Formats: sequence, structure tokens, C-alpha cells
Amino acid sequence: MPSEVDFFRQTLSMAERHVALCETHIDIQTKLIAELERDGHDATQAKSLLSLFKRIQAVHLQYRDHLKKELSEAELGSGGKEPRKK
Repeated sequence: MPSEVDFFRQTLSMAERHVALCETHIDIQTKLIAELERDGHDATQAKSLLSLFKRIQAVHLQYRDHLKKELSEAELGSGGKEPRKK
């Protein structure tokens, strides 16, 4: 059975992947909006989706930061017996 520290490491790794993926979606959507506007198209829905992506990213970042704190506390609680992985 994985330790609490291992659980937080794995969960933090997943959260960091979600942050990176969401950042990619934000970048792509931002470029799409610029292209739509450049070509004279209505970008209202694309902007709405970008706003949603940004709100989701804020949640991802908040959760990631929470996990970092929990991992730090779990590592301290383990008496430093488990080396921290990067």
C-alpha cells in the first residue's frame, strides 16, 4: 500500500499535468480568437470558452498548491524518512 507521501507525490504529479494541459488549451484558444478576429469573424463564443478555461486553470492551480502543502506536511510527518523526489 502506498504511503501518504507517495499518494501526495502521485496526485501532485497528476495535478501538474492538468495545469500544463490547461495552459496549452488556453494558448490554443487565445490564438484561435486572434485568428477569428483577424478574419472578421465573431469570437464571442471562443472568448467565453477561453474564460472558462481560465477559471478551470485557477482551480487546477489552487488544487496543485494545496497538494504541495499537503505533501510538505506529509514529508515532515514521516520524519524525513522518505527522500523527496523531484
